[in-house]
Amino acid sequence: MTPEPIHDIAHLAHVELLTDRPQESLDFFVNVYGLTESGREGNSVYLRAWDDYEFHTLKLTTANTTGIGHVAYRATSEQALLRRVAAVEALGAGMGWVEGDLGHGRAYRFRDPDDHVFEIYFDTNKYVAPPHERPALKNQPQRNHSRGCAVRRLDHLNLLARDVGVIREFLPKALGSRVTEQIVLDSGELGGCWFTVNNKSYDIAYTRDYTGSTGRFHHVTYAVDQREHVLEAADIFLENGVHIETGPHKHAVQQTFFLYVYEPAGNRVEIANAGARLILDPDWETVTWTETERKKGQAWGLKTIESFHTHGTPPVG
Repeated sequence: MTPEPIHDIAHLAHVELLTDRPQESLDFFVNVYGLTESGREGNSVYLRAWDDYEFHTLKLTTANTTGIGHVAYRATSEQALLRRVAAVEALGAGMGWVEGDLGHGRAYRFRDPDDHVFEIYFDTNKYVAPPHERPALKNQPQRNHSRGCAVRRLDHLNLLARDVGVIREFLPKALGSRVTEQIVLDSGELGGCWFTVNNKSYDIAYTRDYTGSTGRFHHVTYAVDQREHVLEAADIFLENGVHIETGPHKHAVQQTFFLYVYEPAGNRVEIANAGARLILDPDWETVTWTETERKKGQAWGLKTIESFHTHGTPPVG
């Protein structure tokens, strides 16, 4: 019999992003990207999209560098949280418990093999909209505003790793993630790997860091409802002087309709429409793409630009 699936993790919860241009980054995420500020504490501003149920999904922290601070997942229960803590400690990756911030209760932190920091928690502070943001429909956490790109929810993130193969072995053991798709290079090494903890097609991806560095960030993605909204976002970015790196176009891997930009500090941000792709098959077989297939470009033939393989944060020489 195959091992029983692990369902201890509910979903990707939030991402902490570091910026050395805090006011400009905040202006981008609120007025251009369309997030809502839900709180401030210390050097951090807490942000969320209008259909995120939690207090925040992006923690923007002032630092002397850029890149990722930490990645957070929410467990399905307190018991599930403790099971994952035991699994992480058995892997020798644990960092211990930390007190929660404005968005949630206590959390357990660990490091992946590439030195990215993760945390898992269960107790959370659900967002309560003030009167001017209360929606007409009571099953929606916040009014659907029209500010900037008006992104709907946190969708996924992509981290860079020196050895994606090591991550592929680690993450299912730590979080119970499934591997939905992967890229296998001609050398036999993994060029990329896409993971999910639920029935979304993916919530996190790792791709190879060709600089040989560790702990770096590739991009964070928020979702919109329609492809048309991604096209509208391209015009919004253009009007606001935001650097568009590539897109709009459609990925072959995972079929996401995408648009990539750099926020003012240089962190890559994506706006995307993932459509209705869900992994409902309980014994889904990982889809493998070859190096030759990937060199053909994206779904409709757009070639992957060089910066997509080389740009990450923090930058390296």
